[in-house]
Amino acid sequence: MTASKPNKYWMLVIILLIVIIAAGSVIVRSRYCPSQPIDISIPPSQELEGEIYIGGAVTNPGFYSLKTEDSIGDIIQAAGGIGSSADFHQLKLYIPCIGEEYQLQKIDINRAEVWLLQALSGIGEIRAQAIVDYRRQNGPFHNINELIKVEGIGVTTYEHVKHLITVAD
Repeated sequence: MTASKPNKYWMLVIILLIVIIAAGSVIVRSRYCPSQPIDISIPPSQELEGEIYIGGAVTNPGFYSLKTEDSIGDIIQAAGGIGSSADFHQLKLYIPCIGEEYQLQKIDINRAEVWLLQALSGIGEIRAQAIVDYRRQNGPFHNINELIKVEGIGVTTYEHVKHLITVAD
């Protein structure tokens, strides 16, 4: 049985396509240059050691020691944990420049609770409660000088705390 001319024609076309594909593969393979491996390097992290101030809605605001391996959770726990009035959607972190003087966060004597007022130098539980009681009886303080009117707080105590307190509008 002899192959007909159309069958021979298709057979030649198929063989020619196979040869073209094979030759193209050889050419592409020979020109392929694998790229150099990518070198990823991470710079060493800076060593952090010193103190960090944590304030706001924590149990014991103040300065705490800071080490490189400390997490935000560790620092919050060192400050006694988060209070019930905390806003978990915002955290503030401020890193001062070298030589920059640190500005203390002032306590608003019109809004502060007893536990926060106790953090002030010379203000214990009794004086802190006296401040809150005075505020309830006489209304909000109009300026920080009015603190002297609170029973148990004299000029000496006022001089110790005047740079740490404020009166919000």
